Amino acid sequence: MRLAISKEEILQRQQKLYQKLTNEKIDGSVLFSVTDIFYLTGFHFRPSERPIALILDPNQQTHLLVPHLEYDHAKEYAYVDHVHYYPEYPGLRHPMEYLKEILIENKFEGKVVGLDAAGYGSAKGYRGPKVADLLTPEKFESIAGWVEEMRFVKSEAEIELIKESCRWGNLAHRLLQKYSKPGLSEIEITSKASTEATMAMIETLGPDYKPHGRTAYAIFRGQVGKMSAFPHAVTQNLILKKGDTLVTGAAADVWGYHSELERTMFVQEVSKEQEKYFQHMYEAQEVAFNAIKPGIPCSDVEKQVQAYFKESGITHLVSHHTGHNIGLLGHEAPFLDLGDHTIIQPGMVFTVEPGIYVRGLGGFRHSDTVLVTDDGIEMLTYYPRDIESMICQ
Repeated sequence: MRLAISKEEILQRQQKLYQKLTNEKIDGSVLFSVTDIFYLTGFHFRPSERPIALILDPNQQTHLLVPHLEYDHAKEYAYVDHVHYYPEYPGLRHPMEYLKEILIENKFEGKVVGLDAAGYGSAKGYRGPKVADLLTPEKFESIAGWVEEMRFVKSEAEIELIKESCRWGNLAHRLLQKYSKPGLSEIEITSKASTEATMAMIETLGPDYKPHGRTAYAIFRGQVGKMSAFPHAVTQNLILKKGDTLVTGAAADVWGYHSELERTMFVQEVSKEQEKYFQHMYEAQEVAFNAIKPGIPCSDVEKQVQAYFKESGITHLVSHHTGHNIGLLGHEAPFLDLGDHTIIQPGMVFTVEPGIYVRGLGGFRHSDTVLVTDDGIEMLTYYPRDIESMICQ
């Protein structure tokens, strides 16, 4: 059973990025993206006001700059050639001064330098200079999105981790449905289901399992009853009532890799109106499943789903696109959206989740995680989708 990405695969990722830098005549680069640093080094950390940067120097050596509190952690777990540290942020000397020293010592002056961002950024109180304030290169080139594009197509190992995520999301959702009964609060139900699924997961997988994210969970996220008509509602501590529409979510992170399982369920009974919109949602998802094929743009999938909504006269009840790529982040590019013309390739992993939202009644959205194959898709999530299976007794 695979529960991590190997050192060899991570080093291959670094070489792939170096090759692209070379092809574009970029001498070295600095990356600040938390997700991309993890992808390229295997070092999973908690981002804060303290800057962390990955440097790929002109001699094809990798450097990681971290705060002192992360130094021993990075030395043990980061697959890089050099780990550097600064004492603290803001400190008597700003961390970017340490970054400047590394860049100058490794011959970045006068070179073409790739940046994924102008400088480090954080919503946790960080303030500091841009890289352009530290260095005088020949020029800066943006490499924003480069590593994200490397993540579009998943390796065999990544797919295995996503499949493992799906398995434990399936258990968490099964427990969520089991405990969804009138008179109980959403928090009580989700806490119980998530805890039980997590305990089963860690007992089964053992000490080699590292979530690098969330363990097994199942949630309503506030999408209970009339509140389910808000696609991204937040937890309200609502009490379930007979006849409520429920929109759920369940997954588990495995070495940072995500999946997505969502279902529309009903508490004990379903009205004719609920059934009507459920069926529209179900058929729209079928349209999307059949549309996804390698070699076509993502936008074509959305066009077909939107055509179904238009033909059914319910376009006004649609609030978002059909899906998105998924991997190290819950939402990643490319998107099954009219404005995204990325060509679908085998090895991409998408969520498929066309939704319908009826104020006063509820939301109707299934989400399944699918792998693009040579001629269509492989369903990675496998929870029942039919309306009879979605009634909580």
